[in-house]
Amino acid sequence: MTSVTEEQVKEALAGVMDPELKRSLVELGMVRDVRIRDKQVKLTLALTTLACPLKDQIVSESKAAVLALDGVEEVEIELTEMTSEEKRQIGIGEPGQPGVAENLNRIQRVIAVMSGKGGVGKSLVAGLLAVAFRREGHRVGILDADITGPSIPKMFGLKDKPGGSPLGILPVQSESGIKIMSINLLLPSEDEAVIWRGPLISTAIKQFWGDVFWGDLDWLVVDLPPGTSDAALTVMQSLPLSGVVLVSSPQNLAGMVVRKAARMAQMLNIPVLGLVENMSYFVCPDAGKRYDVFGPSHAEEMAQRMGVPFLGRLPLDPRISELCDAGGIEEYPAEAFASVARRLEEMAPEPRKSPVQPKYE
Repeated sequence: MTSVTEEQVKEALAGVMDPELKRSLVELGMVRDVRIRDKQVKLTLALTTLACPLKDQIVSESKAAVLALDGVEEVEIELTEMTSEEKRQIGIGEPGQPGVAENLNRIQRVIAVMSGKGGVGKSLVAGLLAVAFRREGHRVGILDADITGPSIPKMFGLKDKPGGSPLGILPVQSESGIKIMSINLLLPSEDEAVIWRGPLISTAIKQFWGDVFWGDLDWLVVDLPPGTSDAALTVMQSLPLSGVVLVSSPQNLAGMVVRKAARMAQMLNIPVLGLVENMSYFVCPDAGKRYDVFGPSHAEEMAQRMGVPFLGRLPLDPRISELCDAGGIEEYPAEAFASVARRLEEMAPEPRKSPVQPKYE
């Protein structure tokens, strides 16, 4: 039997697409050093980054394509990373340079939702805030900066992969039209773990800002992970934030840690737009009696001590959990958040100038 040729191998790989760039691996110049011996094929794939969350998918599809050739029984693939010059040639900028879509986006206000402590419902507040803005008729997006613990796609019931275009990566849209970008939308499975160190997390957040074509937005809500380390620092230093919304719960411990988050924002000269208290109380569905499950609220007092506005409270409501688990957060009424959204409209700084036009219309 005649051995397979290098041309046949590349022809097979021409049908394998990069999931993010939506172009053939061969067209992108990723296929390198094809070696053929008897029924075995070895080759190297040069990825745009070795931290690519979809590299396993690329390798799997490449192996399947080559194994489909007559006479091939074994395929080995090594991975390497493109050089800076090779990335530039296919339209990927250098770190620190504007992303492919950054100068095309027109985003009026960017607000980060932050808490120093996990488990206080920060992602819930970010999601409900985006929904409230949308109900007010605004064009809204959510940038999920919680790279290692993303929950926004689940809350909105999203499973579609982001699309690609010459303008950049296209975010997925929710049922009501909220544009959403999250690492979970790029993974083969929503249960896949993202085990990255700080620099890779920071790079991903910057790409979500600069390489995603958000288009025209009135509000971009950034859901931060808990804490005051790399991810929060990247957002505060790299994105043109209009301000930060803090989230706490009634426990004194949560209050202590949220003050650290407030202090971080102040040190970086980011306006703190206000404080939201989540899980503030529970109303018994039978008797209608109100219970302070986690103790009495000190949110207004804490906001006053920090010198920031108190924006409102969210109850401990089983219906919220049910809807978020079912991907139906947009169905939750959340009347209290309508007033929060309106207050932020009044308080947030004026829309920043568009990078393309002298004035945002």
